[in-house]
Amino acid sequence: MKQSRISGLLFYSIVFFMASCAGSESDKKASTDSTAADTTTVAVTPKPTTVTTPQNMMVVKHKVSDYAKWKTSYDANDSIRLANGIHSYVIGRGLKDSNMILVAVKVDDMAKAKAFAKDPGLKKAMQKGGVVGTPAFAFNTMTFQDTGSVASDIRSRTTFTVKDWEAWQKAFEEGKQERLDNGIAVRAFGHDADNDKKVILVTVVSDTAKAFAYYKSDMLKKRRAESGVIGEPERFLYRVVQRY
Repeated sequence: MKQSRISGLLFYSIVFFMASCAGSESDKKASTDSTAADTTTVAVTPKPTTVTTPQNMMVVKHKVSDYAKWKTSYDANDSIRLANGIHSYVIGRGLKDSNMILVAVKVDDMAKAKAFAKDPGLKKAMQKGGVVGTPAFAFNTMTFQDTGSVASDIRSRTTFTVKDWEAWQKAFEEGKQERLDNGIAVRAFGHDADNDKKVILVTVVSDTAKAFAYYKSDMLKKRRAESGVIGEPERFLYRVVQRY
């Protein structure tokens, strides 16, 4: 009887030991699997920075008597712009005259934006904010934008007329490397909202010495002629001071 009881205890001890070993192995495997899962690297695809969906924009250029005073007034009227489907985008100050201001905004409805530009209330608000002279309004459809980060905050906004929009665009794309070699890269381009022969080009200037020399070069004059540019372009150089 005693021998039978001892044998029974021995049997249960062996079973308990084997179960414990099995549990330890399972825990170890689970821990290993968990560690492996935690160290798995998931590849993240970079977000594209180029936008080719047409974007309606309004650009206003004017002079102010005092930038700080004007900026305070501009920010205070943001709710009025939003009520008219107008969204602040970029503010720039002239490179030669820092009181010459460029304001670029995105618009939801071009007709509504044009009506807003003629509103007597806007004129009064601009005068109160210190705007000097008559503001120049432009209504554009931008067909290409590069939203990637760049080191330089200097921009060139050039407007000119072309014989044919598509022909100009093709020739312009072919000159990409030439521009890069001269410290110029495209940020955006498009055309007047009502006339695709009136082109708007915005570039970033990373090397002012090279870029300014290129603006005066026969190389650029030849490229313009080949792409169907009519007459002399109008260029405004500015420094970006605010992005929204």
